[in-house]
Amino acid sequence: MTTAIHPEATHHLPFFITPPGETDILMNVMMVFLALVVFLIGILYLRLHALPEHMAHGTQKVQYEIVAVLALISLFTHNHLYWIIGLLLALVQIPDFSTPLARMADSLAKMAGAKSTRPTAEPLTQARPPKEPQPAPRKAKVAVPSRR
Repeated sequence: MTTAIHPEATHHLPFFITPPGETDILMNVMMVFLALVVFLIGILYLRLHALPEHMAHGTQKVQYEIVAVLALISLFTHNHLYWIIGLLLALVQIPDFSTPLARMADSLAKMAGAKSTRPTAEPLTQARPPKEPQPAPRKAKVAVPSRR
């Protein structure tokens, strides 16, 4: 088989036109490039969907779980309203209402003479055994020659 160019074809062919029977390098490079771009766009899409969860990570546990559920529902239903609600919920700090209410209930119980409704936690200092005192390091005596 000869690789002669047709007489009516131009003699200056572009580099991406391959002769018959040879490997098309440009097509192989473009397949790898396209697969890489699709993979990176998928990663970007999933990272963007997880953005509300990352933002709500430092908040209260209940708020974090609600944001995570909203992001998951948005991912599976493709309903972007859930994602926007989750993002807004992650941006807003929900005040802690349970701690002051529990303290008020404990104070009222103490004033009424009843026992506390919450179990008291043991202080951290009592949980550890006391440290034994370390003896002070001795200084080495150095003989200093006297001048006479």
